[in-house]
Amino acid sequence: MADLAALMQGLGEPKFRAGQVFAWLARGMKPQGMTNLPQGLRDTLSALPFGGARVHDRFISAKDGTVKYLFELEDGNLVEGVLMRYRYGNTLCISTQVGCRMGCAFCASTLDGCVRNLTPGEMLSFIARAEEDEPLKEGAVRAVTNIVLMGSGEPLDNYDNVVKFLRMVSAPEGMNISPRNISLSTCGLVPKLLRFMREAPHVTLSISLHAATDEARSRIMPVNRRYPIAELLGAAKAYAQETGRRVIFEYALILGQNDSSADASALAKLVRGIPCHVNLIPLNAIKERGLKGATREGAARFAESLVALGVSATVRRELGTDIEGACGQLRRRVLQQKNDSSEETLP
Repeated sequence: MADLAALMQGLGEPKFRAGQVFAWLARGMKPQGMTNLPQGLRDTLSALPFGGARVHDRFISAKDGTVKYLFELEDGNLVEGVLMRYRYGNTLCISTQVGCRMGCAFCASTLDGCVRNLTPGEMLSFIARAEEDEPLKEGAVRAVTNIVLMGSGEPLDNYDNVVKFLRMVSAPEGMNISPRNISLSTCGLVPKLLRFMREAPHVTLSISLHAATDEARSRIMPVNRRYPIAELLGAAKAYAQETGRRVIFEYALILGQNDSSADASALAKLVRGIPCHVNLIPLNAIKERGLKGATREGAARFAESLVALGVSATVRRELGTDIEGACGQLRRRVLQQKNDSSEETLP
């Protein structure tokens, strides 16, 4: 807001214009759509790099109505988003980076590395575009009621932009989406996580754990070599104590690697004493990785073992499996098709 106030002052505009512009930007609106501003100011602001996105393509699941968006950014980069429909409302899963540099073995988003960070304006625009596309339910105030930062990228690797986005999207004069309706998923950048609980709105924290020992986790998640499980769980416990919110541990079940009854016992012992819930995910197969997910039946048995050991656990509902619902898969396929097409046109 201070930056906008300085900008308006530099343009010779009255102070209240900063509040007007902020309210529009926090709703993902581009300058030409800011209808309470003079046309001259809209033209001036349009020349500035606020960022944004358009819907490049969309796919609707015939199984469950999940919508997979491929958003195109102003520089031509592509990122994905997924709109999931639940009884309580619609959840939009959005990306925070173009690609990812964390190198997790089970993820398609990281295969080509991180191209760049996304800006707050770009992240806000994903919500705005989905809201334009999704009809309002009768009596609803907005089409997107919940947000999950779990698409391509590691949110805490784009720390400043993500914190600014969270402040804007939850602002009463903006989209006014409660932090309680926002989840952020991280692989565990511990120093930034400790900053996050002090500096950002208190959203639901989801930690990608995926293994119960340092040896197993380091094999599939390189970040663990720098911030091992004990440090990560210490930060998770501190977050729960600071915010009063239970932590969600994401655990992708990889066939033959972390899905045994011994793994369930080790996991239960690990998270005991932390207010938490374990979200079990049968892994989406990534052909480039050669990993296979546990069956739904195997996931159900794993969940039963955790519950018997006193740990809250459920198996995540599968959505959008027929439209490449896992982030990174669609973008990678489209880029590959573009590359193949370019090669075919070479002399």
